[in-house]
Amino acid sequence: MHKPQYHFFLCNSFRANGEPQGACNRKGATELLQYLQAEISDRGLDAIVSTTSCLNVCEKGPILVIHPREWWYYGLTEEKIDQILDALEQDQPVASLMMA
Repeated sequence: MHKPQYHFFLCNSFRANGEPQGACNRKGATELLQYLQAEISDRGLDAIVSTTSCLNVCEKGPILVIHPREWWYYGLTEEKIDQILDALEQDQPVASLMMA
């Protein structure tokens, strides 16, 4: 089994019953998921994307966590995804977009 270089976790506020709810979902995480997956594929990055249940920082959502780097990004938009992926191609974080 191939292990990807990066694993992206996008909060989609899923609850125990599997229903997407909460802040990140209301702020467009579902649409961002599709955009993120398409961009990763288009760029040929060795990465997979998973959605998560609540990451408990709702006021800063949508949240994206990149493992194994432990990079937490907040207030995600398509423009921020582009910046994050541009930097990731150089294996660098975007400090200005990261949670402190």
